[in-house]
Amino acid sequence: MIKLAEQKLKILELTEFTAGTCGVWTRVFSESKEFVKRGHEVIIFSSDYEKGTGRHLKKSYVRMKEGVELRRFVSKDSKLTDNVKYWFNMQALKEVENYDPDIIITHLLHPHSAAISVFAGRLRKRNPNLKIYLVPHSPFNVKRNPLLSILTGLYRRAGLLRLSSFDKVIAIAKWEVPYLLRLGCRVEQIEIIPNGLPEEFFNIQKTNAQKDVLYFGRIAEIKSLETLLKACRKVPQLNFSIVGTAEPEYLSKLQEMSDGLKNVTFYPPIYELAEKIRLIDEHKIFVLPSKWEGLPNALLEAMARGRLIISSNVTGSQELIRHRHNGLTFEVGNDEQLAGLLMRYAQGNEDLQRNAIEEARSYSWDVLIKKYDGLFAGREAFHSEVKY
Repeated sequence: MIKLAEQKLKILELTEFTAGTCGVWTRVFSESKEFVKRGHEVIIFSSDYEKGTGRHLKKSYVRMKEGVELRRFVSKDSKLTDNVKYWFNMQALKEVENYDPDIIITHLLHPHSAAISVFAGRLRKRNPNLKIYLVPHSPFNVKRNPLLSILTGLYRRAGLLRLSSFDKVIAIAKWEVPYLLRLGCRVEQIEIIPNGLPEEFFNIQKTNAQKDVLYFGRIAEIKSLETLLKACRKVPQLNFSIVGTAEPEYLSKLQEMSDGLKNVTFYPPIYELAEKIRLIDEHKIFVLPSKWEGLPNALLEAMARGRLIISSNVTGSQELIRHRHNGLTFEVGNDEQLAGLLMRYAQGNEDLQRNAIEEARSYSWDVLIKKYDGLFAGREAFHSEVKY
């Protein structure tokens, strides 16, 4: 049994990307920084790709100023999707064994997580106290192309990802739980630890917004930014900022759609926390028009800064937003509804914005990290949240 108060832990995180605009990477880096603050040692293994651009990263080893180390492995593309890379090879396994972690947290139902599940027994022979956790990040109701959907189903049914190999499966949202149970997880195996926010989102003094509408995140087809652009045409009196790492082909499509729109400006991504907060504060309204979300970080960040929130009614967003209580929702792809909400609430709404801040406070990492403390110390008190 690991005693948290008595031991500095070696924690290994595995994820697909450690660069670019990526909600999973935001989660991984955020919790890793919290672990370092608690005196633990953290290294993150990943592919050598930047999310969104497909750019290869030259540095294999990086030590972040926050004390987190990155190890990036040369990767191969998947021909079916840009979101999966093949990087966890025998060299990566050897480096896992050499690092000899106390805790492994692997993110996503991707090949690197399957590899960890397959080699879990081998790793535990070296370290009988090793704990291995999986964070799937809500891939369960994503609409994929037909071939990819078939292959994904076969991958899961073939048992390549052995869920029984994980000490815990960590859901980032309550809506994930029924899917995890259908995949074969036991109720007592599931914990719920949502995506969180660093304290800076609550502590930095707010500034007055001078601009109207912001989208901040990945510029990718799944974000349905064409819905936002169609709404932009219907409310020419408002200005719109679209900020983030862009998939080149999709960005070209959006720029063609926005030709002639004087109220829309595209900006490159922002990574520094203080700059991100400044960007959010500059705008009155935050819009998230996605086709799918797990538990959107950008939405939480905008809520914490007291922006008026307008989101498509996807499952992940609805876990955070109650329509006309702490934000507003519209049907996925319905630009008429979105434009109507923008016109009606162009000047904001104090009640909705105040309630958004209160909701966001429960997602502070200062609160959520205590759930990891409990897991690391062997206290299994949190699966009581799972009522299924």
